[in-house]
Amino acid sequence: MRQIIAMGGGGFSMEPDNPLLDQYILQQADKPQPKICFIPTASGDADGYIEKFYDFFNQQPCIPSHLSLFKPPTRDLERFVLEQDIIYVGGGNTKNLLVLWKEWGLDGILKKAWEQGIVLAGLSAGSICWYEEGVTDSYGDKLEPLQALGFLKGSHCPHYDGEAERRPAYREFIEQGTLPEGIAADDGAAIHYFGQDIKRIVSSRPAAKAYRVSKDGEEELAVEYLGAKR
Repeated sequence: MRQIIAMGGGGFSMEPDNPLLDQYILQQADKPQPKICFIPTASGDADGYIEKFYDFFNQQPCIPSHLSLFKPPTRDLERFVLEQDIIYVGGGNTKNLLVLWKEWGLDGILKKAWEQGIVLAGLSAGSICWYEEGVTDSYGDKLEPLQALGFLKGSHCPHYDGEAERRPAYREFIEQGTLPEGIAADDGAAIHYFGQDIKRIVSSRPAAKAYRVSKDGEEELAVEYLGAKR
């Protein structure tokens, strides 16, 4: 089953004391010790970001690794990626992520991973990248539309409640026809896809929401707060 988990925000980098989303991601591999690989391209492979990944996932039932395009672990990137159970993409500059992935052929490798059932996940740039298009601040001081990989149909906007300019900009782009209709997610909300269908939407925060956004406006979607089980 092809799975993608697109987080509006959250996880180890934004909620270091709230493991709910990251633990949910680990559970989707359905293995006692899944191999999870962090791809921090969008941050320029920031050392601090990579350290936070290991600080969290070394304490979880998994086998963590990371893939740097600045210091590749191997020449055979395809084999390295396809040996994983989960790919977790970090936030940062979405444009740079897409350019580097294309140059290294990683976009095609990740599509093969998805088709083979490896779970793809990520937040911010790491969630925008999976859709046809998204809203990005990659170009500088304002939000703009951006074409992405197109694994998932439609558009996406993360940080819907976390950055004040995101919501009005996304709605305006869709109303003008600059972006196709799509899915917006608050920080702490994660959209879990099976193929092109939304299986469920989960959250690490009780108030985190997700929306289907079209020219007709917003439709609030049902969200399951993961902390309710605790």
